[in-house]
Amino acid sequence: MTETPDALATDPARLGLMQGFPPAPDKTLDLLRSDSRRWPNTRWSFSHQREMTPTSVVRRGPGTASVLPYALRDDLDAVAFTSMDGQAMDWGQSLAANYTDGIVVLHKGAVIYERYLGALEPHMPHLAFSVTKSFVGLLAALLQAEALLDPEALVPTYVPELAGTAYGDATVRQVMDMTIGVKYSELYTDPKADVWAYSRAAGMSPLPPGYDGPRTIFAFLQGLQKEGEHGQAFAYKTCNTEVLSWVIQRITGQSFASLVSDRIWQKLGAEEDAYVQVDSIAVAMAGGGLNTTLRDLARIGEMMRLDGVYNGQQILPRSVVDDIRGGADREHFAKAGVATLPGWSYRNMWWVSHNNLGAYSARGIHGQALWIAPAADLVIARYASHPIAGNGNSVLDKVSLPAYQALAEHVMATG
Repeated sequence: MTETPDALATDPARLGLMQGFPPAPDKTLDLLRSDSRRWPNTRWSFSHQREMTPTSVVRRGPGTASVLPYALRDDLDAVAFTSMDGQAMDWGQSLAANYTDGIVVLHKGAVIYERYLGALEPHMPHLAFSVTKSFVGLLAALLQAEALLDPEALVPTYVPELAGTAYGDATVRQVMDMTIGVKYSELYTDPKADVWAYSRAAGMSPLPPGYDGPRTIFAFLQGLQKEGEHGQAFAYKTCNTEVLSWVIQRITGQSFASLVSDRIWQKLGAEEDAYVQVDSIAVAMAGGGLNTTLRDLARIGEMMRLDGVYNGQQILPRSVVDDIRGGADREHFAKAGVATLPGWSYRNMWWVSHNNLGAYSARGIHGQALWIAPAADLVIARYASHPIAGNGNSVLDKVSLPAYQALAEHVMATG
């Protein structure tokens, strides 16, 4: 069995990826060859998605960036913990173990730790993958709070085009909490899994010769059929987020990018524009296409920690944040069998731990994370390019979750 090269050995600069004008042929990443999606090339490409695929801008607007105070500490790298598989580690070691591209930690609103590795720099947006889903959940919950969306309504109430699909008899609430019975596989190790068909339709993967499948996200969703019953068990499937995104865009008449900009990003006082990858008809890949800087992602976490308040204003109603923190049916979640997340639930496209810190998070494959621990006044924003896609039941959770817990306990003890 070949050992996977470590974070240092796969550093993009050390590998010489995309360096020079033009780069050497064997160091050039080309979307048409799909090599930008192969690890360790992803250690460069996750920080350069705008160069790789079409995108739409999430404007920060003309306002001044909100202040992000600094109170950097030098004692955090030595914080010790034990991983879920019994390995003794410290915080500094965990960064390399998870192929971290960058991480920002806020305590009581101030940056206490910030590091950039790999190809990432402070001003550069990184691919957030399924952290994007939590933005869709926020927008849907916001529309619910404004009485523009009825979560108990059937999906075709808003999108009649989905009447003959798996979503024809599903409520929006079931979509928001991912308790949908739909024939769709999210197994990244299976090249025939539906997630790859979705990726092709969304423009994330090149089309093979003779391809005759769906060429847009909307077309892909209209081909999905029911499997099982709705409302019985949590089942994590990206297609559900795309359905919810279609609902909110239909209700508002705005694109996902403009909604995030108008309702969140400009009010947040973001430092940088974000952007989202789009399909061939400029529809956002809302299931995993958002790209942000780490500092701006941390601002989102701080807004959530402060009950929806940030930059001197109530950006989200407190009821939206409270609903997420309260979580959903834990028995439904347990049926998914995510061994690293015992006792968790999933609400409005956020992962809720129900632990002693009240922690909840937005999560994405390959190690993307926004982790909020209200009891510790702590927010952790991390971008990464781990060779393993999934978080649950993988080394990512087994290292990350104990590391987060240990850091929270340390700052609570030391002030």
